Amino acid sequence: MLKLYGTGRSRASIVQWYLEELAIPYQFIVLDLQAGDLSQPTFKAINPFSKVPAIVDGDFTLWESGAILMYLAEKYGKEFDVERRATIAQWVLFANSTLATGVFVEANREKETPRLMQPLSELFERQPFVLGEQFSVADVAVGSLLSYIPMMLKLDLSSYPGVTSYMQRMAERPAFAKAIGGRS
Repeated sequence: MLKLYGTGRSRASIVQWYLEELAIPYQFIVLDLQAGDLSQPTFKAINPFSKVPAIVDGDFTLWESGAILMYLAEKYGKEFDVERRATIAQWVLFANSTLATGVFVEANREKETPRLMQPLSELFERQPFVLGEQFSVADVAVGSLLSYIPMMLKLDLSSYPGVTSYMQRMAERPAFAKAIGGRS
């Protein structure tokens, strides 16, 4: 059975959301930061940088939420060709780098928020999901980062109705509610 390592409040919830969407059996191993679980040799053998999330799938270990999402999509989603895989990678990397640093790094926020939210809002006014009419792992990557905004920041997103309606659609997904929904 696949093992997901995380802490109570970490990006492991992003991976958990996608595992729930795929209905893949997994064991969520919650590590205790205060007890130093991330620095233990058993966990450092999984991720030498002592960070979560990380997975162990059989004999295979992987860390970094974006890499894990793409691995799970390719191994268990089995739905796409090389072009779709590249497009998914584009959105996963966008979420983990451009969107995350643009919104969550305070020095970037004022300038980057409008530059990021306006095109996203326009996209979600045209289509319900990142890649069009169908939910995908790209929505897990982008939707999870957007969902952290009201949990962690006091940003007013009312000028971006496409983004707010998209965030609501993501919050209504049962797998999202199970993995992320109740956290604040």
